[in-house]
Amino acid sequence: MTGDRPLLGIFLMLLFCLIAPIGDAIAKLLGQAVPLGQLLLVRFALQALVLVPVVWWIGGRWWGTPRLMGLILIRTFLHITGIGAMFMALRYLPLADAVAIAFVMPFLMLLLGKYVLDEEVGIRRILACLVGFIGTLMVIQPSFAEVGLPALLPLVVAVVFSLFMLVTRQIAKAIDPVSLQAVSGTMATVMLVPAVAIGPSMGWVELTMVPVNLTVTGLLIAIGLLGTLAHLVMTWALKYAPSATLAPMQYLEIPFATAVGWLVFGDLPNGLAAIGICVTMAAGLYVVFRERATSRAAASVPQPPVVAPPAAE
Repeated sequence: MTGDRPLLGIFLMLLFCLIAPIGDAIAKLLGQAVPLGQLLLVRFALQALVLVPVVWWIGGRWWGTPRLMGLILIRTFLHITGIGAMFMALRYLPLADAVAIAFVMPFLMLLLGKYVLDEEVGIRRILACLVGFIGTLMVIQPSFAEVGLPALLPLVVAVVFSLFMLVTRQIAKAIDPVSLQAVSGTMATVMLVPAVAIGPSMGWVELTMVPVNLTVTGLLIAIGLLGTLAHLVMTWALKYAPSATLAPMQYLEIPFATAVGWLVFGDLPNGLAAIGICVTMAAGLYVVFRERATSRAAASVPQPPVVAPPAAE
């Protein structure tokens, strides 16, 4: 089975945790020079350009039931919104702070699972969510004091991507991940092209296109390629190792983001934010390990034997 290669899966997840902050750092570099609509259009257009030929070559699915295509459309809109909010947040916040605040998403997923999907969630995991939120507030507070409402944008990212993951759960078994990303990238491009086309006439500065030099063009291409690669690497990681093994590894994205932010921008979280990051990571890791323990306990419960019905005489 492909799931019998956990070391490869762990390596791929580590690669994702490194690629994602690098892509965010490039978005932060370009945030003041390139309008948001142009960033998003290049990001998703390159995703489509890279993956559409791959899906064509492997004979992947391009179409499904109306319900499936409707869910993919909703997922694509959420994807655009989430990435757009993150790109905007990076204009105002240090890289590590923005990533750490967005990591409230696992707690939101747990609560949505309980109250929307009616999943069983124990009191200890609810308390861990509360602690995680407190840690997130500790990260937000210094940034909010400095930049105001934009400090809340990573919370928007967390909420949007929690809904994004819920929709993805509904369609994951109906279409393979590469085809899903190709179709989603194509849909996003079709949605964004008219938006940036009419943006100037409507006076929407963020939906305009500006001329760029060769350096900026290279960085824009890097955003699209890194974003596409990050999603594929995460998909491959889940192919080779179970999610319970990989979930703790995702929290390495926070220290990686801190390192990238320091190397590129000279930014480091201040004292309160650093403590909040540690609290958020600790609460998140507790939720992950508690989830794993609960799953193992449920799997170890012996099932009652199946008694065959008496034969008809």
